[in-house]
Parts: sequence; C-alpha cells; structure tokens
Amino acid sequence: MSTAPISTTTTPGGAALPSFGEAFKVWFKIGCLSFGGPAGQIALMHRVLVDEKKWIDEARFLHALNYCMLLPGPEAQQLATYVGWLMHGVRGGLAAGLLFVLPGALVMLGLSFIYVLATGVPIVDGALFGIKAAVLVIVVEAIVRIGRRALKSSLLVGIAAAAFVGIFVFQVPFPLIVIGAALIGFAVARTAPQQLGIKLADGTPPPARPDRWRVAGQATAIWFAIWWAPVVLAVLLLGPGHVLVSLGIFFSKLAVVSFGGAYALMAYMAQEVVEAQGWLKLPEMVDGLGLAETTPGPLILVTQFVGLLAAHREAAPFTPLVAATLGAAMTTWVVFAPSFLWIFAGAPFIEDVRNNKRLAGALAAITAAVVGVILNLAVWFTLHVLFRTIAEAHAGPIRWFAIEWASLDIKAAALAAIAAALVFAFHRGLIETVAIMAALGIAVRLTLGA
Repeated sequence: MSTAPISTTTTPGGAALPSFGEAFKVWFKIGCLSFGGPAGQIALMHRVLVDEKKWIDEARFLHALNYCMLLPGPEAQQLATYVGWLMHGVRGGLAAGLLFVLPGALVMLGLSFIYVLATGVPIVDGALFGIKAAVLVIVVEAIVRIGRRALKSSLLVGIAAAAFVGIFVFQVPFPLIVIGAALIGFAVARTAPQQLGIKLADGTPPPARPDRWRVAGQATAIWFAIWWAPVVLAVLLLGPGHVLVSLGIFFSKLAVVSFGGAYALMAYMAQEVVEAQGWLKLPEMVDGLGLAETTPGPLILVTQFVGLLAAHREAAPFTPLVAATLGAAMTTWVVFAPSFLWIFAGAPFIEDVRNNKRLAGALAAITAAVVGVILNLAVWFTLHVLFRTIAEAHAGPIRWFAIEWASLDIKAAALAAIAAALVFAFHRGLIETVAIMAALGIAVRLTLGA
C-alpha cells in the first residue's frame, strides 16, 4: 500500500510540508474542537487547513470533500483522513482520522457510563429531559439546512417525498431507499443532469496513477481484515450468538449504508435497535443523540452509546461494566474502520469519481432521499417524545400511529417550543442550545416533578 502519495516538499496548498509531529498536533487540536456536526467540523478544517496553515488550497479541499460526500460514513472524518494521507501518506491519514475520532469517543464513553450509572438521579434525569427537547429541534434544523442545499429541482423534491412516504408509511428499509435513489440519479444524470442540479469539476483531470489498482487492492485487503478482526475474534471466543458479535455485524452493515450523515443513519438505526433488536427504548435513543451533540467529533459516535447500553444489558460472561466497555469499543471499531478502507483504497481513483457525471447524479439523488429519511426521524421522535400514549397500527403494508391526544406532555412541548425559539428565532449555537435546555430540564424536574 502506498505510503507517500506526494513526493515533493510542499503541500497541495503550496506551503512547506509540515513535519509529521507538527501535523499531529494540529489534527489533535481539530479533534478536540470539532463540535457542531459535519458543517461545523468541515468549516473548522477549512479555516485551519486552507486559511491559516495553507496546507491545502481551496480547489483541492473541495475536491476532497466532494469525494468524501460520495462515501458512506462520516464525511468530516474521511476528509481529515484524506488530507492527512495527501501530506504524510498512510501514517498521516491514520493520525488525522484517529485523532478526529478519539477525543469525542472518550468523552462519549464517559457520558454513556454516567448515563448508565446515574439514571434515576433527579438532576441527571432533568438534564436529559431538557436535552430531548433540544434534539427534536436540532433534527428539524438539520432537515432545513440539508433541504436547502439538496432539493434543487422538483425531481429532487419528489425523491425526498417518496423516501419519506416509503420509510414512514410503508417501512421500506433504509438501504433499499439509498439504492433506489442512487439508481434514479444514475439514470437521470445521463439524459437530464440539470434535473439533479449537478455540476462537475472544471478542467481536465490529471493522468491516472499507474499503480492505482495495486494500491487499492492492498488497502482493501488490509483494511477489510482490520475491520472484521474483532468480530471474528468475538465469534471464536464467545460464540456467534453473543451480543458483541451481533453488534459487530449490525454496525458493520450500517457503516456500509450510512449515506447522508448521522441524522439519516439515526432513522435506520432507531428502527433496528428499538423495534427489531430491542437493545434500547426510543427515549434512550433520543438521549444518546443528545449526548453525542454535546461532544466533539462525528455525530455518528451515537452508535457507541447504543453498543455500550446493549452490551451492558447482556453482559455475560463479563461484568456489566466490562461488557459495556467492550460493546462501545466493538461498535466504534466497526463503524470507523470502513472509512479508512474507503479513503486508502479509493484515493487513487479520486479524479475519476470527481468527473463522473453518473456518480455525481447518484449522490445528488441519495442526498435528496436523505432529506425524506431525516423528516421521518423528526416525526418519529416528535410523536414519541411529546405523547405518553401512542400505538403503531397497520393495514396491510401501510403503517400509521394512533395518538391519544390527551397524553400530550405539556412540559416536553413547552421545552421544545423554547428550543425552537433559541435555534430559529435567536440563532443560538448547538452547544449553547443543548446546555440551556439541560438547565431548564433540571429546573422543571426539580420544581414540577416528572
């Protein structure tokens, strides 16, 4: 596997190539400060890497970002990995990608243990009650933000609407929605690319690397083995039915279909871990997303919370805390290891991807479908957080929710309204909104009770 994608002493931005130690410190700083979801994280990297350090120029940064947007998984972490690879080869990519994740993963691990051990304490329960209201509004804000960027034509609006109806009414699995949208975009891009709002890179791409197939093959073999090693080890030591094996397999599948970021992923994951697997209850999923919103690093770290709680509840033959730690580690491993595979194997082909009209069309359609999937998540969360009594009903393939309107939680609704005002009227930041709502949740619980 190639370890030196560039052979000069300058960076892609024209500046002097930094030492690996200097780059390591910058990647650690970015990992500790990467709050605010993908948009905030990408903006932070742009400011540091393009504006301040000039380690990569604007065109190359956007080029790398476009490629990462084509991939399943956290695009901000993949962008960091790719830029690190450009400057220092595989070790640079590893340092950038791992340091982008590790600070947030450690914070998330600590918060998850506090959640497990302190649930039932009024202050903790009150904070989580307020954070739930913030999460509802944050998801709605994500729909607005992504929708403005993604829904550039009536066709894309139609794809988003079809995705919402498919997953909310007919319970079509998320992977099938992604595949269907990709096929539509792939086909339409050939004859009517303007309907997808796609714009290809300007200019002629440089010649393809002659060793790109060898590099891609080596990277695929190495990282596929790294990805599945802990799952195979768990099967050998604990048997195929153990919860660690189930977590490894489920989140490996999820890592492959996680187009569109963590909010789209949450819709698929919530269906599976709450309804199919029974690992968590829906309010706990909302709590997990709220905790992930408060930590640096990719929002997809919410998967670590799921793995920790699932393993804690099915601990044998370990103690609950050991099992919880292993569950969190297994989940984090199989969620992020594929991202290194996509980058190290795909980087040699990046110019081809950048200038492929049909792949760009597939990405545009997938992004539109993601808007509908996130809308499903917002509706699902809102119903279950604001109403105490809600039942799922079916008529053939059609599903709907029967709501008992008298069960409306007035306190939750009031907190959600306050969170909406903070985000949409006063334009407060994500972390500030979560902190304010946690404090208000504590006040409500201590003064008014459950």
